[in-house]
Amino acid sequence: MGRGGQGKDAMSRFLDTSIVVRYLTGDPPKLADAAAEILDGEAEVRLTDVVIVEAAYVLTSVYGVPREFVVDSLMALLQKKNVGLFALDKQLALEALLLCRPSGRVSFADAFIWAAAKAHGAEVIYSFDERFPAQDVEVRRRA
Repeated sequence: MGRGGQGKDAMSRFLDTSIVVRYLTGDPPKLADAAAEILDGEAEVRLTDVVIVEAAYVLTSVYGVPREFVVDSLMALLQKKNVGLFALDKQLALEALLLCRPSGRVSFADAFIWAAAKAHGAEVIYSFDERFPAQDVEVRRRA
């Protein structure tokens, strides 16, 4: 048993955003190779939604990677057999990324807030953001 009386999960290896960014950019090569050893290996690893959103931000803002390529790259990463997600179903994460693909209309952060709400059965999401995704959930802009 782990701390707090909770058992260890079979997938207790988590990745930081830096590993994902190095893996997807190949920059710098030495760190990209080290990231590939982890992500292309047999060991199961986990990502959080925060890592996905932060990686998307770094790739689009710092590296100037086109949004569609970022979405496609992150989707491919999530579909690797040894990559799992913490506290979010892969299918919902993939749907969230697809919401971001067409344009800058839906932010990566909003898409993953939407996915978390869907994962927990939310019927309503409150947001003042006119671009917040409303697929299968009611978005209320007023109380």
